[in-house]
Amino acid sequence: MSVTSVFDPEAVSSELPRDARSVFELAARSMFQLFAETAEGMMLVDRHGRVVWISEGYKQFLPALGFQHESDFVGHAVDEVVPNTLMREVLRTGRPILVDLLTNKAGTFLVSRIPLRDEAGVVIGALGLVLMAHPESTMQPLMKKFSRLQQELDDARKQLAEHRRPKYTFASYIGSSPQALEVKRQARRVAQTDSTVLLLGETGTGKELLAHAIHAASSRAGRPFIGVNIAAVPDTLLEAEFFGVAPGAYTGADRKGRDGKFKLADGGTLFLDEIGDMPLPLQAKLLRALQEQEIEPLGSNHVIRVDVRVIAATSRDLPRLVAEGKFREDLYYRLNVVPLRLPALRDRLADLEALVEALEDDIARRTGMPHREITAEAYALLRSHPWRGNIRELRNVLEQVIMMTDDLRLEARHFRRALRAGGVQAGAPIEAPGTVQPELHGSGARGAAQPEDREIEPAVSTAAGPAGSELQPLPQAIAELERRSITAALRKTGGNKLAAARLLGISRATLYEKLAAHGLRG
Repeated sequence: MSVTSVFDPEAVSSELPRDARSVFELAARSMFQLFAETAEGMMLVDRHGRVVWISEGYKQFLPALGFQHESDFVGHAVDEVVPNTLMREVLRTGRPILVDLLTNKAGTFLVSRIPLRDEAGVVIGALGLVLMAHPESTMQPLMKKFSRLQQELDDARKQLAEHRRPKYTFASYIGSSPQALEVKRQARRVAQTDSTVLLLGETGTGKELLAHAIHAASSRAGRPFIGVNIAAVPDTLLEAEFFGVAPGAYTGADRKGRDGKFKLADGGTLFLDEIGDMPLPLQAKLLRALQEQEIEPLGSNHVIRVDVRVIAATSRDLPRLVAEGKFREDLYYRLNVVPLRLPALRDRLADLEALVEALEDDIARRTGMPHREITAEAYALLRSHPWRGNIRELRNVLEQVIMMTDDLRLEARHFRRALRAGGVQAGAPIEAPGTVQPELHGSGARGAAQPEDREIEPAVSTAAGPAGSELQPLPQAIAELERRSITAALRKTGGNKLAAARLLGISRATLYEKLAAHGLRG
């Protein structure tokens, strides 16, 4: 035959079957023959995942897989005889896996998996091919990349496990007073359920710590703990923060979309801090998510099922907000399934020394500074303080004192300076058992220390100012002015923190910081 006749359409067509079905069958047989000649082994499984045939070449792998005879292998479920196989995934999805690395006790193989369909297009089985055995010898670059990716995957899994590890446990909630023990008893009990928990208490009482502890003691401890501070997120972004954003939901949105906190917490626990500050329009959507365990991302019509246990916390008076129409009554009852009230520090002063020791240990560990001894006189002063900022304020004062002096023995004088710098007047020290209170303004044992006392507590003129008020140290006067301004702004706006922050010319987050610093309840 001449060269031209090879490419003659009439010559070619005369050698092929006339109907398309026969051409297709011929192509299939040719393809199968090509696979059989080039592959090192082939396998067929039926629609149920049972091995129905293996090629002669595939039999070489049977001993390494633990089988002596073909009859011991054929007829069994493919995932029972071939570890790590993805043949069932091909049967389930109907999508081929053309190139993959399979590793099991028989070695590492370059494999391909192809679904088989009937005339109606229904998957009736799958073909598995071993393209290359032990590719590490002939495909070193690919194997190195595979090894590197596997290592990165292992590292990512370790990091994820570390991230999911609970940050705090019940041991982190320091205290053996009756009040502390009762809170821990109730929290341990509720941790064994999936009920919604509402943590109530003043700022700084440890609500977030207890939420972590409840999660750590629950059956969800191995799943994510996701927290969101509602007061720290602008109202316009809260819906996206909670429920996520669909791809291209609005101009500038991520083309891949973004998961919200509910989706990230799926299977685990979602902690909603400062729930009392949630805007009314969003409360209805939160209620639906809690009741139905369904969310709808922003810009999407697709409903996503989630399994989330919710722990909410607030320092505000929710019943009062409900009465004022600022918080939905139905949402309040949905959250208030198991209420736990955390005691203020001034109500469990028996735990003060244990708390100070734990905080001092943590500060020393974080800063690398030496441990300090705290005198009985200092503890007496601390017990007399109102602690409106609770444990958060206690840590702040302790850290200030440690950072501002090299003394290894901390006395009352060190703490007076820190308490006054915070704009809060220290209360009169309570006499500790077995100790004698020093005379600060008279003769006696402490008389020689008066110059040092004057350095810590400078003499202030009591001459009346222009308005007839007593002159105060500047930090205290500034703090008092801040308190008055914040109180006036909140009164003018009916307690609306966002509006109050705008009146004061500060952000809402800054307003919350100042409320906590001054011990104010908004």
